[in-house]
Amino acid sequence: MKKPVLAILAAGMGSRYGGLKQMDPMDEYGNVLLDFSVYDALRAGFEDVVFIIKEEIEADFRSRVGDKLSRYANVRYAYQELWKLPEGISLPEGRSKPWGTAHAVICAEREIGGAPFAVINSDDFYGGAAYAKAYAFLNEHVARDEHAIVCYRLGETLTDHGSVNRGVCVVSEGYLTEIHERLGIVRHDGAAAYPDADGSLVRVPLDASVSMNFWAFNTGIMDELKRTFGAYIAEAMTVNPLKCEDHLPEAVMRGLSGGRMTVKALVTPDRWIGVTHKADKPMVMAALRELKRNGVYPEKLWD
Repeated sequence: MKKPVLAILAAGMGSRYGGLKQMDPMDEYGNVLLDFSVYDALRAGFEDVVFIIKEEIEADFRSRVGDKLSRYANVRYAYQELWKLPEGISLPEGRSKPWGTAHAVICAEREIGGAPFAVINSDDFYGGAAYAKAYAFLNEHVARDEHAIVCYRLGETLTDHGSVNRGVCVVSEGYLTEIHERLGIVRHDGAAAYPDADGSLVRVPLDASVSMNFWAFNTGIMDELKRTFGAYIAEAMTVNPLKCEDHLPEAVMRGLSGGRMTVKALVTPDRWIGVTHKADKPMVMAALRELKRNGVYPEKLWD
């Protein structure tokens, strides 16, 4: 059995943040959130890291992040490009938006190399427990179509500087049964809430399980993603050819609905930290300094 690989989604631009937030330093030593993610992953046992990027940002990405991390991990690069589409699907004129996270993983198939793998966002801090749980799962569960999702308490993933989008999970007997993308979630009256289609607020308890796009996939996921991506995008393009996307939660739900996979819910006690908005950066930096003071990370990280 091949050792698990860590795949990091780093092709997207942070539109609400205002730039390439995955390259924005988050401590006094120039470390970005990716540094902390890879550090935690290596401590958990991962050795191989695949960065999924746009080829146009490769030089900048390597100079600011990739070359440094390649001293500690086996680093490879995969490129999510618009033209990488299934046979029979043409790139719509004027399209500039990536095709989503399911497409990103498909684009990394060669670099992942048939190994089980975890997937994370490049601009999120997940905490060490998440990587330990994902790595242990992938070593202990080897069935092709048995996967896992790392779940957080909603209250541990909110920001005080605006709204967030979260995949709210329905979990039964330790397994994911449904995941629903909820947009514009804010703190509200001792809980959280998001606007419904008619503008009314729908409450969500703070202890609801949510996804932060941290997955642990066994080898069967590639066949599943490729099985449904083309048909899904072809249909979606009839409605919105310039902006439709296929995201991992949607692709996983298709597999669950078809009875082709199981997804175990791995609950982590850690607090998620992220930079959805520019105003989040001071909070993130303060949280990381506190973790260093508590001995979770060394002061200079890579020294």
